[in-house]
Amino acid sequence: MTAPILVSAYPLSPAHAQWDPVLEAELLPALCALPGVAGLEVPWMGGLHPHDDAWFLAHVPAVRLAVTPVPFVMRRVGEDPRYGLASPDAEGRAAAVADLQRVAADVARLTAESPATVAVVTLHTAPRETGSDAALTRSLGELATLDWSGAVLAIEHCDAFVPGQQPEKGFLPLDAEIAAIRDAQVPVGLWLNWGRSAIELRDADAVTAQIADAAGSGLLTGLAFSGAAAAATPYGPPWIDAHLPIAEAHPESQSLLDAARVADALAAAGPVPWLGLKAARRPDDRTVAEVLRTAARNLDLVRAAAESAA
Repeated sequence: MTAPILVSAYPLSPAHAQWDPVLEAELLPALCALPGVAGLEVPWMGGLHPHDDAWFLAHVPAVRLAVTPVPFVMRRVGEDPRYGLASPDAEGRAAAVADLQRVAADVARLTAESPATVAVVTLHTAPRETGSDAALTRSLGELATLDWSGAVLAIEHCDAFVPGQQPEKGFLPLDAEIAAIRDAQVPVGLWLNWGRSAIELRDADAVTAQIADAAGSGLLTGLAFSGAAAAATPYGPPWIDAHLPIAEAHPESQSLLDAARVADALAAAGPVPWLGLKAARRPDDRTVAEVLRTAARNLDLVRAAAESAA
């Protein structure tokens, strides 16, 4: 049986850049109605919605959600390079834990005041370059004591810091994240994003091996498909975390993630509880119909590969 797919809403929605509640109210349920979609990944940016928490509580569909604070984490790292769950600086680590306490409170609010349920909350191992697996172990122990309203916690592996290479995130390496989870002895999994691994490794074929390493740890909770490119594209400069589509869905993207690599990734992951799709709308997508067409093209490729692997 194919794992349920969570579609990341915010790279697809034009309403996140320029607030359009009418468009968003039409788009969210339409994304959830696409074949194979079990729910949405939504961002936590200091609140449940970047523009209007009350609106979101009233309009979020009755589906399962993954909540990701990564946009908020990146903003905080930009403000304070000591900030993060893996920070060796006591104040920087405490600030990150306190923010996750706010996330837990908002997850409880979502559960109580909306028809949605939160299935997964992703964690991120900031700060850039200076992270410590010992500090992360301590943070995981503290986070595990919070009430997450039934949601599973999973560290989303982002590109690790590589000396001599310009990072997008520059967080902890995968082996350090695995070690911290094991040392903390807490029920926290791993969430891999194909594009973020490619940005780290600078080698599309090496991503498959990293996915296999994560699966071999027994901790792999989710695998998300998001592309990356080694050249400048309509989505921006090379090696940025712009959530490029799968190559066949938009060849002009020069995405290194193609249908064959989706199949390879699924084979390396083996049975996994969740799959994700994190593809940005095309640069000229403006309407709900255009965004849905982009999402459907990418989903069809993931579903076809997943059904072949099942």
